[in-house]
Amino acid sequence: METFKVKAFGAESSKADLKEMQIDRRTITPKDIEIEILYCGVCHSDLHTVRNDWGGTLYPAVPGHEIVGKVVRVGEHVTKLKVGDFAAVGCLVDSCRECESCKQDLEQYCLNGFIGTYNGNDKHLHKQTFGGYSEKVVVDEHFVLKVPKNLDLAAAAPLLCAGITTWSPLRHWKVGKGSKVAVIGLGGLGHMAIKLAKGLGAEVTLFSRSPSKIQDAKDLGADDVVISTDSEHMKSVKGKFDLIIDTVPYVHDVNPYVSTLSINGTLVLVGYLGDLTPMLNSVPMIMERKSVAGSVIGGIAETQELLDFCGEHNIVSEIEIIKMQDINKAYERMLKSDVRYRFVIDMASLKN
Repeated sequence: METFKVKAFGAESSKADLKEMQIDRRTITPKDIEIEILYCGVCHSDLHTVRNDWGGTLYPAVPGHEIVGKVVRVGEHVTKLKVGDFAAVGCLVDSCRECESCKQDLEQYCLNGFIGTYNGNDKHLHKQTFGGYSEKVVVDEHFVLKVPKNLDLAAAAPLLCAGITTWSPLRHWKVGKGSKVAVIGLGGLGHMAIKLAKGLGAEVTLFSRSPSKIQDAKDLGADDVVISTDSEHMKSVKGKFDLIIDTVPYVHDVNPYVSTLSINGTLVLVGYLGDLTPMLNSVPMIMERKSVAGSVIGGIAETQELLDFCGEHNIVSEIEIIKMQDINKAYERMLKSDVRYRFVIDMASLKN
């Protein structure tokens, strides 16, 4: 298959800084859309992949799966978008489309394995996929999303991962007016969870270890903040919440939060992958039918629903725009939680 070269930023190994490089993109097939990337959000997954924290990274690695740009070319059978339209690409660029999950618009749970925007298997070129830290991307139209015209393009980019990761559980557990929702952690995911739950009409509480986050959370729309290290404060919300979205990306004790779930309540993990330490105490789960669950991103239809909802309610991320050349510094700052609340790369800087 024919390819063309584009500029990108990637890493040659787990120990290497990201630097400018050239990568191949496939020339469009009849169902493909070629997008000039304008903005790309920076996700913790990008950093984990580059540094091979989860194992299995293919190098060179070019991350980025919060992509917003402009359509510059379309295949002859494309009907979804036209040249000049604004378009978005999230964490998925393909799936089998035939399994039970894919038939239910749950491509993120494809039984044959979805193809990630980066570090996946490009079935056209038979090598790894490369993400949005690049000038252009070519994606099958099924996996390309429409961006509402009223949204700020840079601030819309994190909706493609941080947004959908929190939207999917809110929708699955049917959050709406009168729902009592809590969010653990105020970062890229947590701040989106507050905005989206509030947009759906829920009463929203932030759990935080830090009193310094109280005003920030209220500015984002939270009705209340509970300091999780204060045992009396925690007791005051015992049995309160229908849904808790846990965005914390490292090992932590979830048992104190389970006690704040209502009967039939669910705590859903969206930030942490791995064994829970200490172990989960099953007594409150059995005696009060409480659940601890997990959720990952969302399917294409659900992601489009999110973008449309954000367009109607004018919801976007709180961002700090950076140049592509500053990505290594941004990673170091991310490790210190020194960002409010998501870095977004202005890809025009890559042309310099």
